[in-house]
Amino acid sequence: MELLKEMLSKEIPQFREIGHKFVNKEISVNEFKGISGGMGVYAQRGGESFMIRLRIPSGIMDVTTLKNVYEIAKSKNLETIHLTTRQAIQLHGLSIDEVCDIMEECLSKDIYTRGGGGNFPRNVSISPLSGVDPNEEFDVTEYAMAVNHYFMDRITTYKLPRKLKVSFSSGVTDTGNSSINDLGFMAVKENVKEYFKLYIGGGLGKNAAKSVEFYELVEKKDVLYYVEAMVNLFIAEGNYENKNKARTRYIVEKMGEEAFLECYKKHLSEVKESKELELDIDNKVYNKEGIEIDIKHPRLYSQKQDGLYTVYYHPINGQLSLNVLKMILEIIDVDNDIELRLSMGEGMYIRNLNGEEAKTLLEATQGLGGETRLEQSIACIGVPTCQIGIAESQKMLEYILDYFKEKNFNKDILPKIHISGCQNSCGTHQIGKIGFTGNKRRIDDVMYEAYEIHVGGNVEKNHTKLGEVYGDIKADDISVFLYDLATTLDNKNVSYEDFITSQNKEFRNIIDKYLI
Repeated sequence: MELLKEMLSKEIPQFREIGHKFVNKEISVNEFKGISGGMGVYAQRGGESFMIRLRIPSGIMDVTTLKNVYEIAKSKNLETIHLTTRQAIQLHGLSIDEVCDIMEECLSKDIYTRGGGGNFPRNVSISPLSGVDPNEEFDVTEYAMAVNHYFMDRITTYKLPRKLKVSFSSGVTDTGNSSINDLGFMAVKENVKEYFKLYIGGGLGKNAAKSVEFYELVEKKDVLYYVEAMVNLFIAEGNYENKNKARTRYIVEKMGEEAFLECYKKHLSEVKESKELELDIDNKVYNKEGIEIDIKHPRLYSQKQDGLYTVYYHPINGQLSLNVLKMILEIIDVDNDIELRLSMGEGMYIRNLNGEEAKTLLEATQGLGGETRLEQSIACIGVPTCQIGIAESQKMLEYILDYFKEKNFNKDILPKIHISGCQNSCGTHQIGKIGFTGNKRRIDDVMYEAYEIHVGGNVEKNHTKLGEVYGDIKADDISVFLYDLATTLDNKNVSYEDFITSQNKEFRNIIDKYLI
């Protein structure tokens, strides 16, 4: 990685110069975006401040790395850091010089931003409990990390049509979202032997599509062959002319599933014949001494290692306060075995805690973040920060939670809500049990902020489903609708999942009251 660091360090002064040209309006928004995305940087709305995305490989950090992130954010007088839905960290409201200074400091601490946006392979996502989940097929961590390293070693050489997303799930619950990515590896066992089931050509956003299941199981050692084959297919068949059609799912749409699978198989054969990419992986050994505790808590997970636990912390809107982060660091900076993994839902798992450590952390964080599923909802950054956002997704979630507090309703009845400020699905609204995507609707010559509602999204093997679109609801009515739904579920003593299936007509009647 030292050669990579040297190459990237030479890019930063050039990017600083380009950034100042943008601030001085010497180059356009699109010209800047075409360069800045590949550096992991985007201009915020208005073009006067910037966001930088720290590429945390598969969201995996030790305590030292998290402390480094804290110190960097503190040095720029930030109040929060933003945890994303792809296990990365974003810092917002920065000047172009602050962005470039952060790049330099991050490089010195083995944190990268290169390829965090733009037409590059993105952060490789992973089931955040992989390695400690009692129900997993096997630990996929080191395979995901190998792909991260593979991408970063080549990050300056990629010339893809658009971004490429790879994911790993440690079992059929698909908590790494392998079935809705460009390339997804799902851990399975067949006759006791461990393999990956492969999914290709999927993705969220406009014209979202589930991935296509490949018809061969993947030997674990061969993962990189399958990665390189997808890169090569994307380069050969991807649309370089029309950005709106430049994702792998459009190749599936153009070719058809069978032809797409055969095309991928051809590229796979070529890679296997021409390259040596076999992996030799040793999984991490967990040998920390545990301490058993007898506590039940919705944010506490018993690991498969005896006496060890994971605590989940979910900052509202994914906005992690530096004050809370400092407090968490003070508690966990006691043991080198403790590690952190960012979730796919704007939260953080603190792993490998013994029982006493877990108890202390639970008590310290109680009420400082989301406790119910509704409070653990997901909202992308949205307006007024995002350049292309349509709706104020973060404020929308705040309004919802405030409304429920006003009504003094704190029962854990509703599922997590997924809110995206536009169709790009940064809030993953298409796979939420309830999802909203920002929209604008004209009613009687008045323009209103509205949200398209998606219902019944799900990500699991053989059950992956994109939510059904029911229509648009005015932003001002979203909180009232959700409260109406919650009180109905409470009065009927029925779960949301059962209600939308066994009593779907009544569910639709509730929604119909609010559609515009």
